[in-house]
Amino acid sequence: MNQVRNSVRLIGHLGNDPELKEAGKSKLAKIRLATNEVHKNEAGEKVEETQWHNLIAWGKQAEIADKYLKKGTEIAIEGKLTSRSYEDKEGNTKWVTEIIVRDFSFLGKKSS
Repeated sequence: MNQVRNSVRLIGHLGNDPELKEAGKSKLAKIRLATNEVHKNEAGEKVEETQWHNLIAWGKQAEIADKYLKKGTEIAIEGKLTSRSYEDKEGNTKWVTEIIVRDFSFLGKKSS
């Protein structure tokens, strides 16, 4: 039940090819995921809203993501939310919210 406390599930399309990096003895993949919502506004017009999510995959999942995922691929992910801070070049503190991927599944058509 502990994993329910901080659990995120999303279905969306990749906004970029995964960016694979070395992180000590492990690898990590940074991925941008777009989720879309469609609703009607007060005038009855369809409105589509896109939210962008920062995903981080580690180890073997990072390698699989780098090998098989491409921009535009539709995936389902399950993970947990994390926040971290860093200092930019001007010394300002910046905050980033990311989703650490526990599992992902390919959806839709195979990419060529």
